[in-house]
Amino acid sequence: MREALFNIWQGQIADCYWLDICAGNGSMGAEALCRGAIKVVGIESNLRACSIIKQNWQKVATEAQKFRVIRGDAIAKLNVLKNQKFNLIYFDPPYDSDLYEPIINAIANLELLSPEGEMAVEHNPHRWQAIEVEGLEIYKQKSYGNTALTFYRL
Repeated sequence: MREALFNIWQGQIADCYWLDICAGNGSMGAEALCRGAIKVVGIESNLRACSIIKQNWQKVATEAQKFRVIRGDAIAKLNVLKNQKFNLIYFDPPYDSDLYEPIINAIANLELLSPEGEMAVEHNPHRWQAIEVEGLEIYKQKSYGNTALTFYRL
């Protein structure tokens, strides 16, 4: 999935502000740093994962790049970012979680997406109900077997 997403976004990553929600092991944020993102923020609930993410991002970030790992509930922690704008947002919760709708709504309500920004939501294509949110439009969907990406923009 990482390769597919970065192929889609290949011309947009350099100099971008990247937000990774439900960051897991942080591989997407690390890849964004490797490809020239100037700021990467990751939100992850697992303490051990946060420690690993920080270590991995420190290894790949240059002095000119900034990164931040925020530990906690993704819905609550998005409020910490309310005055920031991100060019690219990647959201990959556990497929059976109930985070999809509240997170997508929060991103719209907090206006976290920059005017030309895009958000990719990873999900199971067989159990996905498209989430329509005022202020965001679905403009692309891609399926890759048991994984899919739905893309939103303003």
